[in-house]
Amino acid sequence: MDAFASELESALSAGDVACLQLRLKGVEDDVIIAAAHKLMPICHKYEVAFLINDRADIAADVDADGVHLGQDDGDVPTARKLLGHAKDIGVTCHDSMHLAYKAGEEGANYVAFGAFYPSETKDSEYRPDVEILTVWDEVTEIPCVAIGGITPENCGVLAEAGAHFVAVCSAVWKHPEGPAAAVRAFNEALGLSE
Repeated sequence: MDAFASELESALSAGDVACLQLRLKGVEDDVIIAAAHKLMPICHKYEVAFLINDRADIAADVDADGVHLGQDDGDVPTARKLLGHAKDIGVTCHDSMHLAYKAGEEGANYVAFGAFYPSETKDSEYRPDVEILTVWDEVTEIPCVAIGGITPENCGVLAEAGAHFVAVCSAVWKHPEGPAAAVRAFNEALGLSE
């Protein structure tokens, strides 16, 4: 965990990052909680929101900035009761405007569409067209996140289509020059570099 915390610090100091989602699958709750207590202060040092994946109960327990829910990981109203109105709730909506509208109506702070490209992190049967980002951006004020196989080389297309944020994992943590170089590359590709 110390090695990852050091890499995280390096990555967050390298450029603009909006949020970190702690995504630990198949581990005990106490491992997630310990990781949250170790990593959340690093995120907050760089004014980066810290979200827990799937588990609104743990997000509430550790006072995270919010939770990201998959379609099978609870619902927005229940998460809102646990977290209160000051926390962020995001929902994966795959390739479905219907699911996105439902999430928005229930009070989600953002929706996520994807996977737009093949991903090493998570298999997905869904491959939305980038047009879903454009339509969503035109019809609602709720931010949308593009997910799935996103790299510095392909993120610009998604941003231009209407994605407010891009969610990345492998392209940062498996970057050949390290996570900080990846953050710099994404910032440059998205026009965020100073």
